[in-house]
This record gives sequence, structure tokens and C-alpha cells, in this order.
Amino acid sequence: MEQRTSMSDPDIRDQPVPEPARRMSVVVRSTVFNILFYLNLIGLMVFGLPSVLMGRGPATFMARAWAKTSLWLLKVICGTTLEFRGIDRIAAGGLVVAPKHQSMLETFALTLAVDNFSYVHKRELTWIPLFGWYLWAVDQISINRSSGATALTQVTNGVAEFLRLNRRILIFPEGTRRPVGAPPRYKYGVTHLYVTLNAPVMPVALNTGLFWPRRSFLRNPGVAIIEFLPIIEPGLSREEFSQRLQDAVEGGTRALVEEALRTDPALGVLVRNSGPDLRQQESA
Repeated sequence: MEQRTSMSDPDIRDQPVPEPARRMSVVVRSTVFNILFYLNLIGLMVFGLPSVLMGRGPATFMARAWAKTSLWLLKVICGTTLEFRGIDRIAAGGLVVAPKHQSMLETFALTLAVDNFSYVHKRELTWIPLFGWYLWAVDQISINRSSGATALTQVTNGVAEFLRLNRRILIFPEGTRRPVGAPPRYKYGVTHLYVTLNAPVMPVALNTGLFWPRRSFLRNPGVAIIEFLPIIEPGLSREEFSQRLQDAVEGGTRALVEEALRTDPALGVLVRNSGPDLRQQESA
């Protein structure tokens, strides 16, 4: 059963238009940040190349160095900070972590909050020069999403092995980034892992798409929040778990987005103007 949600309260369309000076400031700061962000990434990948041959530990250190320096650049240049909530809820041992996915921001930021992590990611990322070598070195689960049942079996076997090693498996339940306010599109993967492997699952809510919108170069100022929610322990039926996970992630995300919009209502317009997704959704 798919639960549809929207950001109608407060309604993004009702948000005031930011002043021209603010819009220009966001554009300039975002441009500077993006240039330095990718220069920093390339520089770290080249500088840290020896770590690729030194195993998971050194390569993970370089990944976290990228995350820390990127967040520092984001704060200094764009005025955007990141707040983690509920980190104390992350239990010891193997765990599936299931975050909402709105932005590239959580992709690297989560590596700072989740120890002993392994991502489930699309195979195409491993083809990126240099970047793909690091994915190999930090020992992740790479899947071919077009292979259907074979991919699900591959993920299940990989996650089972990593859970035995007490890894925290990061997997996005919707599989790809979704714009703020878009109806959820949860895939079967996390539910399958929960039922098949009897694995505890931690939902994660966030509002990062307000500050780092997908398919946009804009980086909006404010406080982005990633919140770790109570773990869903094994024992629920397939249907009960699927609904519990979606209710937790979507409800938590909706609350965080509304919190950010109450603090800075102009964020709604900035997100709407940064890409086609919400405009298409409003006209539908």
C-alpha cells in the first residue's frame, strides 16, 4: 500500500519570494562552492590514491575526510550547516540503515555518523575514474539494477555476509533521490532484507533536499537535519514492516521539512525554482 504525501502544510506555493539580493547571493555562493567542492574531491582522490591499495580502513578515512571538508566548505561558503539527531539510537552490531534520499548531501554525510558502514549502490558508480576505485577499496555492495531478481539475490547475499561482520548497511528504500514533497516510491529491497534476513532496520528522516536540491547547482543557507529514528526490530509481517518503515521515514521527513520552512519560509520557493520536479507536480 503506497502512502502519498505532499508538502501542502505549509504549502510550498504559498511561500514568499526571496529578495533579488538573496537569490543572487545564493547563486554566487553556490557557484563558488561547487567549483571548490569538485576540486577538493579530485584533489583528495589523487592525494589518497595509495590508500586504495592499503585496504578498507585507510580508504574509509579518505572518504570521511572528503565528507568533513565538503561540509566545512558548505558551511563557510553557503552558510549551510548539518545537524545529526538520534545518533545515540544506532545500536551496536549489524544493522540495516534506511534513509530518505533527497540529495547528494546525505550520501557522503552519513559516513560521518554511521561507523563500520557499507553502502548498497548502483554498479555504474564503480565505472567513474578514481571514484570507483575508492568504492572498491571500502568494500561496498555494487548491484546491476537492471538485472531484476538476480540483483535482489546479490544484495541479499552481500548484506547477509556484512551483517555477520557487524556492518551497518546503508540502503535507500526508494533507490534514487526524490524531490521534496514528491509522493514516495518505495521499492521492495529493504522489506525483503528485513523479512529474509531477520535484520533490524533503522529508518532515517531528513530535509536535505531543501538545502542541496537534486539536479540543481544551488546550495541554500540554513540547517539541514538528518534524524535517526527508532529501530524496527525483527518480527513484523512483510506488510506491517513495509507500512511501518514508510510511515516512519515519510512522517519524520515531513516534520523536518516543515520545521525548516517555519524557520525560513523562502526555502520553499528556492527549492521550487531550482528544478522542474515540484513545478510539474503542482501542475499535475
